[in-house]
Amino acid sequence: MARLRDAGVGCLSALAFVAPCLAQASSTGIYRPKLPAQSPPLRVEVIDGTRLRDIETKAVFRLHGIETCAPGQIATLERQAWPCGTVAAAWLVNATLNRWLACAVIREEGDERLARCATAHHPDLAASMLREGVAVLTPSARNDREVPPSYGQAEQQARKAYRGLWSSTFEMPWDWRARWPDGARAVGREAMP
Repeated sequence: MARLRDAGVGCLSALAFVAPCLAQASSTGIYRPKLPAQSPPLRVEVIDGTRLRDIETKAVFRLHGIETCAPGQIATLERQAWPCGTVAAAWLVNATLNRWLACAVIREEGDERLARCATAHHPDLAASMLREGVAVLTPSARNDREVPPSYGQAEQQARKAYRGLWSSTFEMPWDWRARWPDGARAVGREAMP
């Protein structure tokens, strides 16, 4: 209990969490966790602005509910072009470098695991990216029950404060990817169509 108190969790809130599990176990004789299994802490390498690879197992995790600029994508701030895809990947590298991650897998899509991931400094990486204006909500996120409502609020805060992408002219990442499926941009081409 002292560890719980030291971690900032009161005994009553800890008991409130454990009590339903104990009640379920004692009433049926079989324990079944109500929460999905948490992955063990992992170290990752960044693939792009939303995808991470576990350095041990090579499993790929994609942050659920958000999208970032593609690696070759450009945004413009007044007349100055900046590589928004590179900035998103750099933000994620900075947030995860030499830090342990915990990822809760929501579902698997192909060879990727859609997940909500956290570090000690970022309790929800996707929410932090939205708050900083480095990412945007996917179009399907607003109707997805697995995406917390706080994501929309974080994006609105960034938008109102003109943070990150919201200070610039940019094309929504899914539209950019539809126009540039190979990810390549012609040299010297304008940042916006």
